[in-house]
Amino acid sequence: MKRTLTLALILLLALSFMLPALLAEQLPTVGILQYVQHPALDAARDGFIKGLEEAGFKEDVDVLIDRQNGNASQDTLSSIADQFAALPVDLVLAIATPAVQTMAAKSETIPILGTAVTDFVLAKLVQSNEAPGFNVSGTTDMNPVEAQIQLAVRLVPNAKTLGLLYTSSEVNSQLQAELARAEAEKLGLKVAEVTVNNSNDVQQAAVSILEAVDLLYVPTDNIIASSIALVAEEAMARKIPIVAGESGIVRGGATFTLGIDYFKLGEQTGHMAARLLKGEAKVGEIPIESQSQFEYLLNKTAMDELGLAIPEDLLPFAEDITP
Repeated sequence: MKRTLTLALILLLALSFMLPALLAEQLPTVGILQYVQHPALDAARDGFIKGLEEAGFKEDVDVLIDRQNGNASQDTLSSIADQFAALPVDLVLAIATPAVQTMAAKSETIPILGTAVTDFVLAKLVQSNEAPGFNVSGTTDMNPVEAQIQLAVRLVPNAKTLGLLYTSSEVNSQLQAELARAEAEKLGLKVAEVTVNNSNDVQQAAVSILEAVDLLYVPTDNIIASSIALVAEEAMARKIPIVAGESGIVRGGATFTLGIDYFKLGEQTGHMAARLLKGEAKVGEIPIESQSQFEYLLNKTAMDELGLAIPEDLLPFAEDITP
C-alpha cells in the first residue's frame, strides 16, 4: 500500500510539472511583428492585447503571444517573419506597413492582421478594402490629413510655406504627403519637402527643410515618429510649429494634431483577431476597418513658447507636455 501511494504521489508530481507544458501546446500562438518602437505603434500593440483579452483571449491563459520588434531593419523584419512562418504561429499581428508587407511575403496561409497601415490597397496587401481576398486584413490608420492642414492654417494664420518631412520608401507617408500638399496649395500655401531613407538622415533633413518653411507637417511616418525629439528640438530652435499626423508625435514634441487613437485602433484589431481564433471568420473575407472619430491634441507648452494663441473651443484639448 505504501509503495502504491508513493508511486501515485510521484505520478501526480510529474503531471503537475507536465500540465503547463501540455496546456501551452494546446493554446493558440499569436506572433506580433512590430516595425519599430515608438508611442503610436506601442499603443496599437497594447490595445491589440487588451482587445484580445476583452474578447476572451487572455495572455498565457487562453493564448500565447510572441512579441517581436524589427527595429526599422528590413533584415530583422525578414528574420522574424521567417521564424513565425516556420513554427508556424496561428495568427500574426503586423504593426505598420513594412511589417505587414514583409510577413505577407513569407506566408500565404497564416492569417495576418495589419494595423497602423494607411492604405492596404496601395501597399498591395489586399484586393480591396471591402473584400481583401488574400490572407491579410486589419485596421487602417488613415488620418484626416485635409482637416489637419486646415487646423494648421487656423492656428498659424501667418504661415506662408508648409514643409513636408517624411520617409520616401513608406507608401503610407507618400500618400499623406500628397494629400497634405494638395490641401495646402488649395489654401494658398507654398509647399517644400524633404524625404529621408532612414533614421540617420532625420536630423540633417529636418535642418534643411526648417530653413525653408514657417510651418512643418509630419505624417504618421514611422522613421520620423521614432526621431521626433530631434525634429522638435530643431523646429523649436527656429520657432517653427509642427502639425503632426497623430497624438504620439505631439507627445514627443510636435505642436498639435487632429488624429486617431492608436490604442483604440489596436483594440479594434484585437477583436478581429478573436473572431479568427474562434473560427468565426476567414481573414480574406473580413473588410478593412477604420476609425470614424478623431481627437484634437495641442501641446500647450510648445504653443506658449511659439507665441501661438489657443482658440477657446480648443482649450479643453490643450495639455502641458514635456517630452
